[in-house]
Amino acid sequence: MKIGILGQRRSWHVQTLQDAFLRKGAVCDFLSITRIVAGIFQRPYASTEGRILESYDALVVRSIPSGSLEQIIFRVDVLHRLENLGVKVINSATTLERSVDKYYTSSLLEDAGIPTPRTIVAERFENAMEAFLQFKDVVVKPLFGSEGKGIVRIQDEDMAYRVFKALELGNYIFYIQEFIPHRNRDIRVFLVGDEPIAGMVRESDLWKTNIARGAKAQALELTTTLKDLSIRAAKILGAFYAGVDILESEDGKLFVTEVNGIPGWHGLQSTTDINIAERIAEHVIMLTQEQR
Repeated sequence: MKIGILGQRRSWHVQTLQDAFLRKGAVCDFLSITRIVAGIFQRPYASTEGRILESYDALVVRSIPSGSLEQIIFRVDVLHRLENLGVKVINSATTLERSVDKYYTSSLLEDAGIPTPRTIVAERFENAMEAFLQFKDVVVKPLFGSEGKGIVRIQDEDMAYRVFKALELGNYIFYIQEFIPHRNRDIRVFLVGDEPIAGMVRESDLWKTNIARGAKAQALELTTTLKDLSIRAAKILGAFYAGVDILESEDGKLFVTEVNGIPGWHGLQSTTDINIAERIAEHVIMLTQEQR
C-alpha cells in the first residue's frame, strides 16, 4: 500500500504519522502541497516534485498553508480531482472546505441543532459595531486560522472602534462571537472514524486555551454527553478524523466552538497512552483496503 502525506514541511505530526504507516508495512512519502503541478488532458494529472499523486492509494492532508485565494482554491481543487480519480483523501476536500472556514462550520453546527456561540459575520464596519453593542463582550476571530492566532477579546467600545477600523482597511470579514465565560479552560475531543479515542482539558491563566498559546493539557475521561456531541459535530463535516473543541460555560452549558479538519495531537498525546498516530494509520489502511 502506498500512502502520501501532504503538507508544507516535515513537522512532528508528519514524522510521527509517517513512522506509524511504515510500521504497518505501508510505503509512505512526504509530499509538498505547495509544489503541485496539475495537468489537463496530459498525464500525470497531478504531481509534486516528480511524484505522481494519482499513484497513491491514500493521501493524508496535514496542512494547507496560507497563500493567495487562488493558491488555496487550486490546492483544494486538486484534492477534489484526485478523489474523482479514486484516491482516498483524508480528510476529504469537502470536509476541509467546511472546517477551514469558521462561518461555514458554525452555520452547519447551528443548522444541525448543535449548540455553538452566538455569532455575527459581516463585511461592513457599522454592522460590526452593532454586533459589539449587542453582545458587549466579544471575541473577534479571523475567518481562516488556527492555534488562537489573531483572536482578540474586546470589552470596550473605543477598542472595538479601533480594531474594526483597522480590519476594515484590510478588507477583512468581521467574525464576531459572543464571549462565553469558561474559567479559562476548554475541552478537546479527538475522534478517529466515529470513535472519540481521547480527550483533554486545556487550561490557561488567560482566556485563550490553545496549547500553542501556552495552555496546559490534562487528561479527561470523556462522558457520554461529550462523546455524543463530538460525534455529531464531526459527522456534520464528514470528517474521517477530527479535533472537536468544546467550551463549558460557568453555568454548565456545552458549546462546540470549532471542528478541526487537520487536527494536531502533540499536546493530547502527552495525556494518553493511546498512540494516536497508530490509530489514524490503522484506520486509513482499513478504509483504503475496503475501497479496493
